[in-house]
Amino acid sequence: MVATMIATIRKKWYYAAAIGVSLFLASASQAPAADAPSFARQEDVIYGRKDGMALTLDVITPKEKANGAAVVWVISGGFFSAHEAINPGFVVELLKRGYTVFAVVHGSQPRYTIPDAIADMNRSVRYIRFHAKDFKIDPQRIGITGGSAGGHLSLMIGTGGTPGNPKAADPVERASSRVQAVACFFPPTDFLNYGKEGVVAMGTGVLSGFQAPFEFRELDPKTRAYVPIADPARRLEIGRQISPLTHVSKDSAPTLIIHGDSDTLVPIQQSERIMARFKEAGVPAQLVVKHGAGHGWLTIALDMPTIADWFDKYLRESKDQSSRP
Repeated sequence: MVATMIATIRKKWYYAAAIGVSLFLASASQAPAADAPSFARQEDVIYGRKDGMALTLDVITPKEKANGAAVVWVISGGFFSAHEAINPGFVVELLKRGYTVFAVVHGSQPRYTIPDAIADMNRSVRYIRFHAKDFKIDPQRIGITGGSAGGHLSLMIGTGGTPGNPKAADPVERASSRVQAVACFFPPTDFLNYGKEGVVAMGTGVLSGFQAPFEFRELDPKTRAYVPIADPARRLEIGRQISPLTHVSKDSAPTLIIHGDSDTLVPIQQSERIMARFKEAGVPAQLVVKHGAGHGWLTIALDMPTIADWFDKYLRESKDQSSRP
């Protein structure tokens, strides 16, 4: 009885939070079978562990004409992440052009928060770069993509990826988590100015249906129990830290964003704000506006050539790219 109730609750969470992922992948099956390249898929590669559990990714490799570059595909919608949401059909265009795709599953809400997901994504990029020879990729030609929450996490890596720790005992942690290009769909970029200046949306307002990812916690040293962070000032500081816009610098990766101007969940203002910041920092960036489109659209797979074009431009072998950290 209890097991059935738990299963039902989990199922409800899956369908409620996976809407973003579902929209993002909705049209993948429309790609004609004859157009699909031959690829190999290695499932459940463990890129890290936490709380006694494995963090996994799938490696999707084209069998012909691999170009040596990689694209990290963030599997996330509403900050919910699950292996079941990986649909290789969606990345056909990337595989056709020779990219090795790494579909990364991060620690999912409701158990884990946005800072946890960001840490997982940093770990995944470090792991991929450290094992570049094993995957037959160039460690200096790594891009990242995703939609909605996956777009947000892509931008967090593109703007906030960090060098490795040379003193780390784990050799993976010595590798950089920076990427050389970002191309993503409709991402949140500034939770403290959401839709309008000064509007905070951290599980509130238009994001009130996504409270769990913003339930920040810390370990109480006395009780050794996790307790909520309730102090408003501290929550705002965390909100700033998890907003990609605040991390933009001249070293941020070249970024493409595709966003619908009728999106009510993630207002296009979010993409416009970060584009302005990229311009100020001198970072190559482009916003493609889908007129009349909301938070996802049924023909979204038809926009993947635009994503692939961006990666072709910034992940091709060149002196400039090979010199990026």
